[in-house]
Amino acid sequence: MPRARTASFDAAAYSGREDEERLTADIIELARQHGRYGYRKIAELLRTRAGWLDDDKRVERIWRREGLKFPAKQPKRGRLWLADGSCVRLRAERRNHVWSYDFVEDRTHDGRKYRMLNIVDECTHKCLAIRIDRKLKPVDVIDVLTDLFILRGVPEHIRSDNGPEFVAKTVQEWIAAVGAKTAYITPGSPRVNGFIESFNARLRDELLDGLSGIPCMA
Repeated sequence: MPRARTASFDAAAYSGREDEERLTADIIELARQHGRYGYRKIAELLRTRAGWLDDDKRVERIWRREGLKFPAKQPKRGRLWLADGSCVRLRAERRNHVWSYDFVEDRTHDGRKYRMLNIVDECTHKCLAIRIDRKLKPVDVIDVLTDLFILRGVPEHIRSDNGPEFVAKTVQEWIAAVGAKTAYITPGSPRVNGFIESFNARLRDELLDGLSGIPCMA
């Protein structure tokens, strides 16, 4: 009997080591594919894509043991200048308090550029709209916002960088006319617009970079 128990224990230990090795290999492979992700996001992918049922703590232990990187501590967001020249530390506190918008550029498989206008509610982190076209002008920005204002109401602030489509006089005047305030970040400070920057980065990681090429658009 003692021998049987020992053999059973050894088999279980071997099975556990084999399981650990397979999990470690999957973690390393996902970390290689998604270089920006930390262990929590990798643990989520393991559960949803690879069928693992392990919690974040086991993934973190292996992550540390293998010397995989941890996301750098983010600096505090800087102040934000409003259109009237005043400076505030604007943080979304409720739905429709602060929206952010920005552009992402990519190419279809024929090498031609296209643009995506992405709009995010900073409080709920929900993407409210994505407009895709070869070219997007200030009038297109107004068109997308008009649909959203009718559907969701007018936000108190709309945050963006200083791109020409956002600082265009027609866009500024239209936003002011409907009762919202524009909030522009300091040039060269993308982290101040961190919510939309984070969304754009995840859009590339989880969608655009995984496509071999989007079919041609007109």
